[in-house]
Amino acid sequence: MTTLMKTASLATLILLFSGCNNLNNNLNTPAIKPKVDQTLEMINKDSIKTISDITSIAFEWQKVEDPRVVGYNFYRSDVLKDGRTLKLVKSLRNRYATHYVDSGLEPNTKYIYQISSKTKDGIESNTTEAYLVQTLPRLEAVSFVQAISDLPNRIKILWRPHEDKTVEYYKIEKFNLAMNKWEHLAKVDGRLQVEYIDDDLDNEEEGKYRITAYNFKDIASKPTTAVLGKTKALPLSPTDVKASNNLAKKIELSWNPSPTEDVIKYAIFRSPFQSIGFSQEYEVKADTLNLVDTVNDDDKKYYYKVYAVDKDGLYSDMKVDSTEGKTLGKPAKPVITLAQIQGNKAILNWKAGDNRAVSYNVYKRIRLNFFEYKTVKYTDIRALRFEDTDIISGIEYKYSIQANDENSLISDKTDEALLTIPKTPTLK
Repeated sequence: MTTLMKTASLATLILLFSGCNNLNNNLNTPAIKPKVDQTLEMINKDSIKTISDITSIAFEWQKVEDPRVVGYNFYRSDVLKDGRTLKLVKSLRNRYATHYVDSGLEPNTKYIYQISSKTKDGIESNTTEAYLVQTLPRLEAVSFVQAISDLPNRIKILWRPHEDKTVEYYKIEKFNLAMNKWEHLAKVDGRLQVEYIDDDLDNEEEGKYRITAYNFKDIASKPTTAVLGKTKALPLSPTDVKASNNLAKKIELSWNPSPTEDVIKYAIFRSPFQSIGFSQEYEVKADTLNLVDTVNDDDKKYYYKVYAVDKDGLYSDMKVDSTEGKTLGKPAKPVITLAQIQGNKAILNWKAGDNRAVSYNVYKRIRLNFFEYKTVKYTDIRALRFEDTDIISGIEYKYSIQANDENSLISDKTDEALLTIPKTPTLK
């Protein structure tokens, strides 16, 4: 133990506490003034020893032999806050007690103590001379702390283990900008545990952090200086996304690359609707800037969104406009301009519905009975006229025409034209 520093050795404290042996001149007890018996044995001032901690001071002394003494009173003053006013902080009720710990004190603070003996009737001896004791300084702050930025949706905080081996844990605080105050974020147990990851953050979110070390008595160190971190930004979107609208049974997509360096692939989403219902259909490597979407339907419309994906799995901004693509529709059906019987043959003339037709199909339905027809198909007709000589008088025929384009897409059929060769009257 270390011996208490006496104020008698400090001229200023002697002046401040002149007459300190007269307890009535120092106590802040306006209601009841202590009764002092000059003959009551005092604690031997030379026997007092102390050990200071950060928020407590331990006392040891030699017990008083006077049989009238039943305990001891401890008076204390915070030098800066209380001045010369002493307050009773502890009353021990056992003459044989020789130890006392005054706790709950402020770190790095000077305190004045005076001690008296007391009887069971509350009568006290003269106090000891005033003693100046100072608590130890607060633990120093953690010497190094760093916030690691550019991580996906998280910020990693690293720090150096505190040099004081009594440190048991750390508290991480995060500054709430909206509330303009520091808030508790996490507790990290163990002096050597020096990492914490603040996750579930937004993209490009900033965070300000500080760390405080605590020892086994829950005494806090000074907080570290604040450090700033920021989560990773989303990769930039690819640009100039285009989708075809003139290809048969397929839609071709193309785009310009994202300028973000760590993009590793592109994800292609598709929906039959312009703004909802998108789901991922394809994925290509970062060096691929086009895609063919095979669609087994004509005149089929889809909407596309192309996203860049970086090495951490972050997708570029999902709130982008969609791009419309469409498969090639059927060619327009022909328009019949003539359908008539000439002699013993049926003649059909028509004109093209558009400029895509390269050939035509002619369908002939032959009526077999009231309910049944037989169908005959004529293909690869290159002209805009068809003559059918394979007909019989008195039989009903129905003709329709269909266009074919170079992609083998087939138009709808025209409405049927009904033709019949009248029967020749029988002479009686």
